[in-house]
Amino acid sequence: MVASCSVKYSFSGASIAPEIKTFSVAYIENQAPTKQATLSDVFTEGLKEKIRTNTRLSMVNNYGDILFEGAIVDYSVNYLGVTASQLAASNRLTITVKITCTNTKEPKKSFEKQFSRYYDFDAMQNISTIETAAIKQISDQIIEDIFLEAFANW
Repeated sequence: MVASCSVKYSFSGASIAPEIKTFSVAYIENQAPTKQATLSDVFTEGLKEKIRTNTRLSMVNNYGDILFEGAIVDYSVNYLGVTASQLAASNRLTITVKITCTNTKEPKKSFEKQFSRYYDFDAMQNISTIETAAIKQISDQIIEDIFLEAFANW
């Protein structure tokens, strides 16, 4: 008696068992002490788009074979360094997202994890002038990290 197992690989780095057909992404709420108006939408829609375009999975509204839930738990700007004249030299915008991934077909691949990335910028710049670009860069990196954690089995 011979048993076989099949796993599909793609150029995105995803390896998904053939019995997994659907995914769902619950709204990622902003629970950070500092709120940013568009952040929840950026992460929720960005994660949906990443999975839609890089896997064969179909998106469903609720209870996909793989379900992503989470919250933005930190959005902060901190000073990084001080110049000789005691002025801030640079700042760091940090975003942290806590994600729970429930894989109903392969429960051992489920996880709950925090993903954090940052963007450094000159202290002479106002956060409002770099915020859109910084959020885009950070969110792209975090979404890639979530995707790899859920689908890449290297």
